[in-house]
Amino acid sequence: MLKRTAPLSAALAVSLAAGVLCTAGTASARDGSGAPHAHRDLYGTKAPYVPQEKAGRYQSPPRGFSPVFTENVARHGSRAMSDGKDGEAVLALLGKAEQQDALTGLGEDLGPQVRSLLDAAKALGYGNLSARGAQEHRRTALRMEQRLPSLFEKITAEHEPVVVETSGVARAVASAEAFTGGLVSGDPALAGLIGAPVTDKNLLYFHKQPQNADYQAYLAGDPGLAAVLAELDADPRTAEAAHRVVARLFRDEFAAALPAADQVSFARSLYQLYAAAPDLDVEAPDVDLGRFLAPRDAQWFAYLDDAEEFYQKGPAFSGRTITYKMAGVLLDDLLAQAGAKADGSSDKGAVLRFTHAEEIEPLAVLMGLPGSTDPAAPGEPYSYRNNPWRGAEVAPMAANIQWDLYADTPADGKPATHLVRMLYNEKETAFKPSCKPVSRGSHFYDLNELKRCLGHA
Repeated sequence: MLKRTAPLSAALAVSLAAGVLCTAGTASARDGSGAPHAHRDLYGTKAPYVPQEKAGRYQSPPRGFSPVFTENVARHGSRAMSDGKDGEAVLALLGKAEQQDALTGLGEDLGPQVRSLLDAAKALGYGNLSARGAQEHRRTALRMEQRLPSLFEKITAEHEPVVVETSGVARAVASAEAFTGGLVSGDPALAGLIGAPVTDKNLLYFHKQPQNADYQAYLAGDPGLAAVLAELDADPRTAEAAHRVVARLFRDEFAAALPAADQVSFARSLYQLYAAAPDLDVEAPDVDLGRFLAPRDAQWFAYLDDAEEFYQKGPAFSGRTITYKMAGVLLDDLLAQAGAKADGSSDKGAVLRFTHAEEIEPLAVLMGLPGSTDPAAPGEPYSYRNNPWRGAEVAPMAANIQWDLYADTPADGKPATHLVRMLYNEKETAFKPSCKPVSRGSHFYDLNELKRCLGHA
């Protein structure tokens, strides 16, 4: 985390005062396993996956068109947290308070919950795909088959290869295996057609590659980035929320003696555990950290995390492209794979890619996907009131972008016309406004039109 010491600017204070907590899209939802996840925005980009459109509500393709190819880009599924530092920090302060008999009744309950969560993460392996994450991808794969039955019949009948590409990181590879396992469970004939996962870091882990050293320098020391994040942390409401968290768990004398910086550090660590717990609900089914963070406080810390994602991986600052221009390699590949299938130079039936939030978020910005189009204007820092960007909607666990390619069968030897439909987290989604669909209100676009409107330098 960046060190943040800059004072709160007047512009940011006004922006936050205008209503940062007026969040949208927090209605209760179910993730497909029967487990409710109300107020998904409280979990930020750690939110478990929920498909955004129900089967049966998709548009039919224009008359005479049938699917001939599909491709996707998917984030890995739900996983264990990257390490145990937040849990260890929370336990350390709880242990100190316990020695002084300074825990409230609620505070006494927290330690066992944190230990159970850490034990589950250690047993699984920090950073590794959880059972929920594997289930997210298996079910997404089955829904893909159900939406495109004739395509998968064609793939098996014509023995078309299904190509699988990953970042090479264990949780992305495991996600690919879960997804392809879901496909095979739906149609065992696909088993011999699905290739072993191929690692392509330049395509699917581009944020860490040498060609994007300018982006890495931006994260490490860009003055504008450091300043705006410092301003967010310096807002008085961060300390106020942290104090409310501490006051519920520790007795008054202990809480009063705890420096404000330590209170903030403790509360933010507790929030990270709170946000990670739903992703491990199979491995740690009895852990419920919702009792220890009031919704208003969880929302504030979720906002701080969303702000970091927004400025580090999202649309960030108006007039700058440093956070998302590098996703051009992935957009180019989507166009190239669809184009190769359309011109007959590829026999692939599907191309499946598995990656990370660091790739999904900039790709969403570059493509102009919903919630990803608005950078922060000068003097108007990101807030929930002035910007629709939400980590739980843009890049939840197992987030995915899918392109389905359709073709007609013209008479008299004329070349086929190829159309593309895009799904974003399984919802039919329009391309950016500069792209014109085949008819008003349609979600189908001529492939040549997409090559024109999505081209970039």
